[in-house]
Parts: sequence; structure tokens; C-alpha cells
Amino acid sequence: MTKFILRWLINAVALYLAIRFVPGITFGSGWLGLFWLALIFGLANAFLRPLLQLLTCPLILLTLGLFTLIINMIMLKVTEWIGNAFGLALTIDGWGPLFLGSLIISIVSIVLSLILKDELRGKRHA
Repeated sequence: MTKFILRWLINAVALYLAIRFVPGITFGSGWLGLFWLALIFGLANAFLRPLLQLLTCPLILLTLGLFTLIINMIMLKVTEWIGNAFGLALTIDGWGPLFLGSLIISIVSIVLSLILKDELRGKRHA
């Protein structure tokens, strides 16, 4: 359960930073909405991302992993669609902000995951 909550918080921080620093991404649903959006993003990553990676494996290998940025863009766009269906006011204006937002989310998620790797693996500090 702790691993799930840490993942959820990492997604929330990553989404917040993307919303805060990318000019074409706006969000108007407040902090509670941000946590719901992070949950949607996490669930989309848990269920859709493995399928997309399996289907695009040759493209990922051919581009030496750069196609995963496209998959990240798709995940952010899916989050926007689902979030708007639930009344969360996430707007991404075009491909540029979508790319920059997914890049920021990826970098923040990687950095925070590396910082919290022991907690995410379930190891205890002595």
C-alpha cells in the first residue's frame, strides 16, 4: 500500500511541475483535482502503457528507446481525455506542450523514483 501511495505522490508532483512550467498546459481543478488526475495518470500507465510498449516494441528498438517519449505523450493525452470526462479541467494546447509536459513528467518521475528507490522496493532503513 505504501508503494502505491508513493507512486501516486510521485505522479502528482510530476503532473504539478508540468502544469506549472509548461505554458500550454493549464489545470483549474485545485489540489484535490490534481490528486485525482495523478490517480488517472497512474492507472493509465499501469494498464495501457505495457500494451503500447508491447505493440510498439520494434519502433522502440529501432529508435533506441526514443519512441517511449511518444508513448509518454499518449499517456498524458489519455489522462487529459479521461480527466476531462470526469470534470477535471486539464487542457493541453498542441503538440509542443504535450511533448514538453511528457518530458518533464518522465524526468521528474525518474528522479523521484531514484531518490525513493528503497521505499518503493519495500526495504527498511536500519
